[in-house]
Order: sequence, then structure tokens, then C-alpha cells
Amino acid sequence: MSDILRELLCVAEKAANIARACRQQEALFQLLIEEKKEGEKNKKFAVDFKTLADVLVQEVIKQNLENKFPGLGEKISGEESNEFTNDLGEKIILRLCSTEAETVKLLSKVLNGNKLASEALAKVVHQDVSFTDPALDSIRINIPQNILGIWVDPIDSTYQYIKGSADIKPNQGIFPCGLQCVTILIGVYDIQTGMPLMGVINQPFVSQDPNTHRWKGQCYWGLSYMGTNIHSLQLHIPKRNGSETLSQLTENTSSEAESHGFSAVISTSEKETIKAALLHVCGDSIFRAAGAGYKSLCVVQGLVDIYIFSDDTTFKWDSCAAHAILRSMGGGMVDLKECLERNPEKELNLPQLVYHVPNEGASGVDQWANKGGLIAYRSRKQLETFLSLLIQHLVPADTNT
Repeated sequence: MSDILRELLCVAEKAANIARACRQQEALFQLLIEEKKEGEKNKKFAVDFKTLADVLVQEVIKQNLENKFPGLGEKISGEESNEFTNDLGEKIILRLCSTEAETVKLLSKVLNGNKLASEALAKVVHQDVSFTDPALDSIRINIPQNILGIWVDPIDSTYQYIKGSADIKPNQGIFPCGLQCVTILIGVYDIQTGMPLMGVINQPFVSQDPNTHRWKGQCYWGLSYMGTNIHSLQLHIPKRNGSETLSQLTENTSSEAESHGFSAVISTSEKETIKAALLHVCGDSIFRAAGAGYKSLCVVQGLVDIYIFSDDTTFKWDSCAAHAILRSMGGGMVDLKECLERNPEKELNLPQLVYHVPNEGASGVDQWANKGGLIAYRSRKQLETFLSLLIQHLVPADTNT
């Protein structure tokens, strides 16, 4: 099973190389933007974009996995369709060809005959990428390939990717916007139970060399299956008030703990009722950031305790990768609406997000929306305390959101 995870890490790094290459030349990047078709639009944004980089990354992931593990490519689902239209109105099905020369030829059609750009992209697409992590060699479990499904978000936070801000300053380690909020997300789930099993988050734009202006990235991964839990980082819990750890604070429900015990990352579009309740629970430790993948990563990294989002505009491809990593750490990702309606004394199981069943009666991308919103967390005990405090401060009407 470490072979599949290793390949996921390799294709995620190749995907990051493509994302970086597309941003490197501004003239090339302007050619890559195409507005999404009506049925594919994410309703959260007035204007949403599909980029060639998005489609190319998704196809590279599919093709590479299919080549190494026959049958796995068809189990991959994602946000992007691989149909592209160039300036001449030609519809082109984008796929990874067997040779670099063939890929150049196909990309030239998409890029209206821009051979230099096509050659540069094809070179990155066909480059071999290796990934080493000693922890992978210790994995000795066997997950049947025929139960695996895969959700891919080739470039999460496309708007930040297109905008390309490189000089945003972080707030206590958290970037509110900018290229650092861009992530490549690959989540593997059990098609029978819908539970996430493996997750890879690649952050292509972490630090920029001041001389060459080239970017370096970072990759995170986790695996959770039948009692085996392993991930790429030992989580450092930040200290609060000089000495108390978060685990100590979550055992204390005093007024001081209510205002300072938790930190949360939220969307800039979060509902006012949720924000008002969070002020009581988190005090000043509320951070805003772009990108569902990046906000989830902030929880994985231990920069915040909670990522909460009450709207229905995140999707299975946004959450599956981080959910798997958080599960491997003892956390998870749950349906917010169901949590607010749940009686914790009677219902012991948390309403974890699942990834195998479309939403009934929905069409287009909405079939795969996380329709009840979500909360990402690292510790169940922490989550239960957070929820009890949040519910105390929510106006009753919001529990039916």
C-alpha cells in the first residue's frame, strides 16, 4: 500500500511542478485562463475560472496512477472536465499522451499554436519525479485496490492562483490570501463506507527565492486504515498563556477558557451568526484565509484548532485529502449542521463527512457538495468542548441553517 501512497506523493509533486511552471511566465499564464461553463461553476464566486493548469494536473494524476496501477485511473473523480476550447472555438479533449512530442502537439492546439509554451509545459508533464520519506517504508498494510476511490482537486483556490499575490504577510503563520493558499489535494476513500483512507496535500508555493523568484513547496500526507494511523509530521501543539497547553485548556470551561481556549480559521464569507458565536469561544484567535484546502491544512499544521464553514460551497474534492490526514492524527471532519442538531449524550458517533454517495436530488457539482457545512479538527475531546461552547452562543435560528 505504501506503493500507491508513494505514487500519490510523486504525482502531487509533478502537479506542483506544473502549477509553478504555469505561473513562471506571465505571458503563458494569461493564455491559460478559461471561464468555467455554467454547469461547472461554483456558486460562491460571481466569476470562477478553469485553467489549463487545472485540467493538465488532473489528467497527469489520472494517467500516472493508471499506468502504475491499472484500473485506478477510472476511480478518480475531480472538479475539472478535460474538455478545453481554444481561441478558434475548437473543442479539444485534453489528455496525457505517451510521448512528450505528442503532448506538445496536443497542447499546441489548446494554446493556439504557441509552440514554446507547449514545449515548456510538455517537458514538465513528462519529467520523472521521485519522492522519499522513510516513514513510507514502515507501512506494512494491504488495502484492496478494488475498494479505493479518489477525489482530486488539481489546484484548490484557483482565484488566488490566478491573482498570484506573492507578498502577502502571514498573521501568526496563517496567510489570509496569496499563492501560499494554493493547494493540490488528493484524497483516497473507501467506496463501500465512504471513509477517507489516505490524503496528500501539496502546497506548491511556500517560499520564494529572492534572487531567482522561483518557488519551493511542501507536501503533507496521512494514512488511516483499520487501526493503522501514520502521517508525515509529528504535531506540535502551540503553548498558550506561556505554559498551558491546548489540551489543558479544553478541560477548563471557565469564562477565560471560553474567550481564549480555541483558535479557528474561517472563510471571509462566513455567516455573521457564526462569527458572533466564535467571538465568545475564540476571542481574538479567529483567522480568515482563502481556500478550503489551505484552511484545512492550517488545522493539520497545528496553526489553529478548528476550521469551521457553515455554507454548502465546499465539495468532496476540497475535503477528502485533509480529512484522511486528520483521521490519521486522531481528528476528523464532520458535518456542521448535523453536529448542531446532535444530542451528544444519545448519539455517540460523530457525523463524519463521507465521500461515496451523491446528495439526493442535486445536480452538477452540487451532488458532491458538503451540504451541511463542515468542521475540521485534530482532537475529538477538543471538538466536543468547542461544539458545546459554540451552541451556547449561537442564536436558535442558526441551528437550522
